[in-house]
Amino acid sequence: MHRIEADISRRQFLGGSAAVIGMFAGFGLAPREVRAQTPGRPTVLTNLRFFDGSTLSMQTGRDIVIEGGRITGLPAAGTGPADADVIDCGGRSVTPGLIDCHWHATLVSVSQIAALTQDIAFVHLVAGQEAGATLMRGFTTVRDTGGPVFGLKLAIDSGVVTGPRIFPSGAMISQTSGHGDFRLLNTLPRMPGDAPDYTERTGVAAIADGADEVLRRTREQLMKGASQIKIMAGGGVTSIYDPLDTAQFLQEEMEAAVRAAADWGTYACAHVYTPEGIQRSLRAGVKSIEHGQLADLESVRMMREEGAWWSIQPFLQDEDSNPRSNPIQQQKAEEVARGTVNAFEMGRSEGVNMAFGTDILMNPGASQSQGRQLAKLARFMSPLEALSMATGKAGGLLALSGPRDPYQGRLGVIAEGAHADILVWDGDPETDLAFLGDPANNLRLIMKGGRVFKETL
Repeated sequence: MHRIEADISRRQFLGGSAAVIGMFAGFGLAPREVRAQTPGRPTVLTNLRFFDGSTLSMQTGRDIVIEGGRITGLPAAGTGPADADVIDCGGRSVTPGLIDCHWHATLVSVSQIAALTQDIAFVHLVAGQEAGATLMRGFTTVRDTGGPVFGLKLAIDSGVVTGPRIFPSGAMISQTSGHGDFRLLNTLPRMPGDAPDYTERTGVAAIADGADEVLRRTREQLMKGASQIKIMAGGGVTSIYDPLDTAQFLQEEMEAAVRAAADWGTYACAHVYTPEGIQRSLRAGVKSIEHGQLADLESVRMMREEGAWWSIQPFLQDEDSNPRSNPIQQQKAEEVARGTVNAFEMGRSEGVNMAFGTDILMNPGASQSQGRQLAKLARFMSPLEALSMATGKAGGLLALSGPRDPYQGRLGVIAEGAHADILVWDGDPETDLAFLGDPANNLRLIMKGGRVFKETL
């Protein structure tokens, strides 16, 4: 894209961008920056209490200085640059932008039947609208763990659509009969020369059997711009034909994905629930375990010893759960929910690096629970510790992408040099996180990269 754009004059490029933005304006997808930055002048947030994403206490007596989309200083209150644009936070709580480490930007707000059968353009338009809503909930960054999200990411980064930063995995890589195999039984057997399944053609999933095929599919996602690779290493809840207890991909197949990712300076994450699948993934070099609610103590300790991350979700089989109409799915969801509390307790007691995600999937309307699901973590730990799982700790997981990090800079923290992704709240995160569940009323300012997308101070 950079090479192509270099051949287009600035006038032509700006005219074309304006036309594209105008085309999308009727769909409510145009950028909605509400406070223009004064060129060459810093912005200062003052009169605030802030959580820096790491220190488990609120800090006072400082201002936050932003220049060029980055935090450039945390001076004593009232001692910042005199020529700045000042935002008075009214004594409110300030936090880093929230991060959801297990999100499916193109699959969250469409039903499963729509995702698997409708024109993919419809799916993408719904995703564009949902991206803006995600940002308005205070989630300034998401790690997309499977789906055709590269176009949406480009649209957001180009300013055509409003939304969070996206760390894309691309198609989720699955074995035949694995958690990413969405085919119906009447399509089997697959024969040489058969056309790819709809989900493969649209970039939802990539079916691969054998190390060579896993290498090919992994490299395709890296070619598209994946910041990390997602593999399916065990059974899932949403899928019907792969029981939870199944181990998926041989270790040598996993190793192929891990090595291909490592050659590009990044890592592989694995969807998996069971001890056997977790341990096989870790032996193969996987750096992030997605879900893992059925882990045993040996597996948890192995995560810690290998320095892996545990990307975990509050699957509690409650009003915010993904819908399950099939009895097989319901039974699997209940089994996972029974393991959730134990998983959080073991992860914390054993000192595993844990980051927050939601995995809201093919569940129209449920994305509104995103902040409420983060608030649920306060059931297992202090509110600020829970908040750190969606800020500083989540940023630590994103940093594993190394040179494949699309944004190259610290996220999830309020610190000098970090991206200026900042939120101002009505609520005290030292006491509880319930306010996260109502961002429409409690979230007073949303800043992403120094640009203000909401302000009701």
